[in-house]
Amino acid sequence: MFLIILGIIIFFAAKAVQNLNLPIAQHPGGIRLVGIIVIALGLITSCVKQIDAGQIGVQSLFGKVQDEVLTSGLNFVNPLMDIKPIDVRTQNYTMSGVHNEGDVAGDDAIRVLTADGLEVVIDLTVLYRVQANQAPKIVREIGYDFKNVVVRPITRTKIRDNAVYYTAVDLYSVKRDEFQTRIFKTIEENLKARGLVLEQLLVRNISLPASVKGSIEEKIKAEQDAQKMQYVLQKEKQEAERKRVEAQGIADYQKIISMGLGDKQLQYEQIQAMKGLMTSPNSKVIIMGGGKTPVILDGKN
Repeated sequence: MFLIILGIIIFFAAKAVQNLNLPIAQHPGGIRLVGIIVIALGLITSCVKQIDAGQIGVQSLFGKVQDEVLTSGLNFVNPLMDIKPIDVRTQNYTMSGVHNEGDVAGDDAIRVLTADGLEVVIDLTVLYRVQANQAPKIVREIGYDFKNVVVRPITRTKIRDNAVYYTAVDLYSVKRDEFQTRIFKTIEENLKARGLVLEQLLVRNISLPASVKGSIEEKIKAEQDAQKMQYVLQKEKQEAERKRVEAQGIADYQKIISMGLGDKQLQYEQIQAMKGLMTSPNSKVIIMGGGKTPVILDGKN
């Protein structure tokens, strides 16, 4: 646009310099030609707009935002049109209590009150993007700084609104995922109504008061000790059951043996034992009458 205005000035200045006593005044046609060339260059550069990858161009003519957006690449447009690029790739907005870690310098963590009246500090990252076809609406209704106008306040407000349904212990432990899912749904609905897409909500850290955190850690340790003791008791119970079964087996065996051994069986077993001793080279056998058991002497003596 600047070149067009400059060319017009040069073109009309050609007539004005004719009245001046200057060497250049003798060539007004050349001056007009230069003006025409500058105007042509201005028209070419103003009519062709390049939009980078991952961006779209929002057009406005004398302050009125147009519904049609420009896609990435080269686009031919009205030279009077003002083009503003908007990034449609995934963007992130981090609110953290660590200095210079988030988008805002200093402590920018979200402080919320839980159902039990305790203050919990939450570090959060929001991943979102602009809907390309909704970009003109966003510019008309919100402007270009939608990150600070919409994303930040909605996120912080909805997190505070939903945290009151949970206790500090629940947020810190068992219901953290449930809380993250709940705030994702509510924030997603609000951003969608304004032309933004919520891709992911990352609860990076939840900090509790030191006293509460200590109590939770003690409770967790007590639960772990109880589970360990339960395991030990279960193991002892199984060992006792094993010994009972073993003792019952021995008792059953002895009962079967006592019922099955008669006099003849015992005499037979005795004969077999004596037979083995008699055949031993280290023993001497003395046969005693009266059906008594023979005396066995050690052959080494």
